[in-house]
Formats: sequence, C-alpha cells, structure tokens
Amino acid sequence: MHSAIFPNPYATEVLHLKKKDLIEGISKTEYLLNLLIDKGVFPPEKKALMSYDRTREEKNSEFLDVLLSQGERACRLFFYPCLKLVEPDLYQSIRTYVGEINKNVRDARRQLIGYLLERDKEEPRVHNSDFTPPNNVYSAAPLKKVISQKMQHNHNGIFDLVATGKLSLLEELWKGKDVNAINSSQETLLHIAAQHDQVAVMKFLISKGAKLDIRDSQGRTALHRAAEMGNTSATKVLLQNGADIYALDKYSDMPLDLAVQNIHQSTVKHIVEEEIRHHKNRRTFLHVAAIKNNYNLVMVLLKSGSPVDAKDNQRKTSLFHAVNLRNENTARVLLEAGAKVDSDIMEAALNLNDKSMFSLILNYAKELPPDAMKSLLFKAVQRNLEWIIAALIDAGTDVNSRNDLQYTPLLLAAELGNVYAFNILMSKNASVEDKLPNGNSSLHLAVQSGNMHITKLLLEEGVDANAVGSQEQTPLHLTALYNQSALVEELLHVGAHINAVDQKGLTPLHVASQQGHPDIVSLLIRREADISAKDKQARTALHWAAAQPQATVARLLLSTGADANAVDKEKKTPLHFAAMGGHGEVASVLLARKASFRAKDMDGCTPLHYAAAKGHLDVAAVLLSTGKKSVNDKNVWRKTALHLASEHGQDSLIDLLMCSGANVNALDNNKDTPLHCATRFGHLESVQRLLSWTGGTGANLRAKNNVDKTPLQVAQCHHTANHQGIASLLQKKMLLIK
Repeated sequence: MHSAIFPNPYATEVLHLKKKDLIEGISKTEYLLNLLIDKGVFPPEKKALMSYDRTREEKNSEFLDVLLSQGERACRLFFYPCLKLVEPDLYQSIRTYVGEINKNVRDARRQLIGYLLERDKEEPRVHNSDFTPPNNVYSAAPLKKVISQKMQHNHNGIFDLVATGKLSLLEELWKGKDVNAINSSQETLLHIAAQHDQVAVMKFLISKGAKLDIRDSQGRTALHRAAEMGNTSATKVLLQNGADIYALDKYSDMPLDLAVQNIHQSTVKHIVEEEIRHHKNRRTFLHVAAIKNNYNLVMVLLKSGSPVDAKDNQRKTSLFHAVNLRNENTARVLLEAGAKVDSDIMEAALNLNDKSMFSLILNYAKELPPDAMKSLLFKAVQRNLEWIIAALIDAGTDVNSRNDLQYTPLLLAAELGNVYAFNILMSKNASVEDKLPNGNSSLHLAVQSGNMHITKLLLEEGVDANAVGSQEQTPLHLTALYNQSALVEELLHVGAHINAVDQKGLTPLHVASQQGHPDIVSLLIRREADISAKDKQARTALHWAAAQPQATVARLLLSTGADANAVDKEKKTPLHFAAMGGHGEVASVLLARKASFRAKDMDGCTPLHYAAAKGHLDVAAVLLSTGKKSVNDKNVWRKTALHLASEHGQDSLIDLLMCSGANVNALDNNKDTPLHCATRFGHLESVQRLLSWTGGTGANLRAKNNVDKTPLQVAQCHHTANHQGIASLLQKKMLLIK
C-alpha cells in the first residue's frame, strides 16, 4: 500500500502508480480517446495514436503517456467521466484503491478521491453489480435539475445519458433535442447506444427519427459499432429497422467483418441469418469472402449457416468465384462443405489451365452428367490443354465421343492443328478412322490446317492419302485449296494421285490455278501434273488462272505449254475469262502467247464484247491495241461491242470504241442502233456521247428499228426522268424544239 507516500494522491500520481493495471485493463482505448477529444482534453489530431498497427498494450501505454503530459485536469477528466463511462469495472477498482488511501483524510476538495466523490454527487451512478451506491442518495427532482442544467451547457451530457442507458431521464429531458446530432468524432446518439448495447434507448432514438446510415469519422454506422462490440441485441434492433448489413467503413469492413474479427460468434450468426431471410439472389457475405480468398471467414460463415450454393445476381455461386479467381484454399473449404460442382465451375477451372485447381474440382465432379464432361473435353481440345484432356479421359469421358457438329476430339484437334491435344488423344487410343458426315477424314482436316506433324502421324498410322472427302476432294486437293505447299510433297511421296478429280472434275492443278497459288502450281507442274486436263465444263487450269487478277499462274502455265486458245463447253477461251474479269495484265500475257482476240464463244461474243459490256476499259484497250478489226465484230444477235457498251451505259467504253472505228449506226437483229440501245435503257450520258461524236459519221437520229421506232419514239415510250431528258435532247438535236 502506498498511503505512506501519497496519503491523498492526485490523479497524475494515481496514473503513475496504477499505469500497469490501466495498460492491461483498458480494452476500449479508441473510445476513451474520443471522449477526451470531446472534452477538449486532446486535440482531434491525437486520433493518430490509434492509427498504427500495434498491440493494445502498446497503444494504451502511449495513450497514458500523452495523458500524463496534459496535467492534473486532463487526468481527472480521464478518470471521470471517461473511464467511468467506457470501463466501469476498471474505474470502480481505481476508485476503491484511492478510497482506501483516503480513509483518514478529511479535506478531499482537491485530490482525486475528493474529485470523484463530488462528481458522483452530481449524476446518478453507472449501474454495476460490483458497485455499492452511497448511503446519501439524492432525490430524483434535484438530480434531474442538475442534469438538465448540465445538458444545457454541455452537449455531451445527452451522450452520457445514452451511454449509461438512462432512458427515463432521457425521455423527460428530450424536448428540443436533435436525435441525429453528432459529437466531434461524428458519432450520433445511435452510435453510442449501439456501442453500449442500450437496446431500450436505441428503440427510443429510432422512434424519434434516428438515421441508421450516418457514418462516424471511421465511416462506420451504428450497426458497425454494435457488431464490433458483439452486442447481438443491439444488432437485432438495427437489422429489424432496416440497417444496411453490407455497409462498408473507410477500411472496407462490413459490420460482419468486425464481428468476425472480434470473435463475436452470436452476432455473426444473427447477421448471417438476417442475410438468409431478406437478401436472396445477390452477392452474399460468402461470395465476398470467396472472392477475397478469406477461407477462414468462409469457414466461420458456413458454421454460422450461410448456404454454400447460394447464387448471386449473375447466377454464380461462391465456389465459382473462388475457382475463377484461382483461390484454391477457399475452393477446397467450400467443396468440403458440400458445394455443388456444375458445368460453369468446371469450365472456369479449365480456363485457368491450373493442374492443381482442375484436379481438385474434378475430384468433386462425380455427379456431373456425361454430356457436360464431353463438352469439357472438346473445350480442352480446342484450347490444346493436353493434361486436362488426359484427366477427363481418365475420369471416364469417351475419347471418341462426338459433338453437335459430329466432330470427334481427334478430328477437332486435326482441324485446329493442335499438336499437344492430338498427341495425347492418340496416346489414349482415339480412332483415326472416324470421319465427318461430309466424308472428310482426319487427314483432310490436318492438311487443311497445314500441320505437318499431325499429317505425318496420320500417314504413319495408315490413313489413306487418296481418301475421298467433301465434294470428292482428296487431301491433295485441299493442299491446293489452302495453299499448303509443304504438304504436297509429303502426300505425293506416299502415293497421292496428282491428277485425281473431284465431283466437278477439278484436279489439284485446277484448284491451285483457280485460287491463284503459284507455289502449288509450280510444284505440281514439276511433278508432271497434266496441264491440259479439263474439268466437267471442259475448262483447263489456264481458264481458271485467267479468271484471277494476278498473271503469275497464267505465265507459269503458258511457259510449260498450256494452250492459250483452249475452249470450254461454251467455246470460251482463257482470254474470254480475262476480259470478263477485267484482268488487263492477264489479257496481255495471253495475247503475247498468240491468244485469239477475235475468238467467239457459242453466243458469238469476242473478248471485246465482254470487256465493253462490263466496262473494263484496260482490257478493251489491250484488245484494241492488238487488233482494231474486232471492233465491229457481231455476236449471234448481231450486236457489236458498241451496242453492248451503250446498253450497259459504259460511257468510257463508248468513247474508246468510237475512237477505234466502231460503227455508230450499226444495226443488230432488231435493227436497233447503239443510240436505240442507250435510249431504251435510259442512259442519258451515253446518249449524249453518241450524239456528240464528231470523228466521222454521226448518229442517225431518224433511224427506225424493226418496230418502226426512232430513238426519240423509244424515249417517249418511257416516263422516267432520264427518258424525258433524252427525249428533250433528241428533239433539240432534231430541231423540233429550241
């Protein structure tokens, strides 16, 4: 006992003597600090004392050191009212201690015990089972008057009443009070009541309009306070009145997080039950914990009754989020708790390509239907995930199953050129003989993808190099179609037929020429492909090459003896094809190899007819530079190139043809001149060009066709704006109108 040294100690002396007990006994340092800030003992910036991540004892020690530096008054206010309100049991032990020292001291006006006795006379004591009230109890009326006066001068008086649960006094003194008033820490009365589990006071405050969502300086609501303190009754009141269970404070903590951190299992359980009752089809606490990979919280929530398979607003479970974010520990906890594995979760695991995670999920996927497992197998093949393919097959998925498009996993791997997937499927005895409904084999698909490795493996397995697939094409046809020159030699080496024909009679050389693949054409020519072979339309490879914009393939074929004047079933030559396509360079190459520029097809059309009708000025110029004699050649309908250019409104061709000697008044089978043709189809610009020709004989305005109509009469038979314009133009030319 220290009475010999300090017969009646001051507050600072008691703090020194009892510092160790206070350091160990104070559990709510932050609230003490808030009260001292409210009392003006500490400035608000002292909140920084609590902001560091240290032990409670370290915080308490620094807090008391700062308090001692503030002097006697600050220390007295610390003991009363602050310690009494926040730590009533600890306050009572200190009061008992100084009371024992003070037994023989009569003057108690300045020292700590005297201060405490005087303060206790002013307000009712905090209810505590270990505290015996003094004998001189004051009457309620004078006490209410004292408190009322104090509340008028001290804003914190009402907060003290709320903290101590003096509901009757609070009700009597309530008139004119702001239920949502805040103190310097931005705490409302509801915060204080929730912190101290004053349920009756809370109900009173809520009835007076207390707002549930006001935040204190830490961004916490009253529900945060109740949950942090483990005040389950207060938590219930707040939740019953609509408090937001998902509210986040400045540290992104929800009320539930604070209850879990402080091991308040009853409060946690009640919050979880509230969520289950009223918050369905949205992201739950369990979802959030799974997303954060907080598997300890997941275990707490599951123990508290959180449904393991609850779905959020995206229809995803907590397990899906855990898997999707690679949170394996959390996934394991959920699986052990009975979480259901569905197709979405399996696909999420597959997308990770994480062996550990996928194996974990696969172990719990025993009830997944075979179709779902098959779908996963095809997705694994598509992504070339060999070890996942192996795991799925080992788990019982059929290696030769077919998807909706009738692919087997091996056929899909061959088409995609996915070597890893193909190798593992072969090792799992996948069939190489299966084909698609169109007849394409795995070899067709491997050639199409251009994969040498897979092609060789299939040929080594004995797949027929001349197998007929879609449209009766062989794998060699596909090398030509998809420009897979590296595979041509490989197929020819094992006996592929170089002149094999498909259902249209096309050889690989036809196909390569048709696609404009010079490397394939050159390779096939070197291996003695038949350059004169004709398809079912009697077209040679040169016909198809002439239909391409580039002249390279045509040159290759012509240089090895291809016939420049070969005709197909319609008697069209390669030059006809070049003219129809507007390929001037190809036409020049063909003409240089003696292609006939006046060759006629079964309709009597020369290449120039097609160039004129389609408006291919470059080709027409090449043809006319070779021989202008063809300019007035007529087809079976006795139409010249100028007739066709006029019919189709090819104005630039009209100029070129007339400059090259075209007969402007030539007659076709219907005795129509080019002017009749241009007029009939309403080509005003073409009519103007024909009428303005001054290089020779002009257009005959009065020429009559076989129905005895002039161009003007033809124009007047139609009622479009263009035809009316043509009629006016012709009338002016004929001097019928000005």
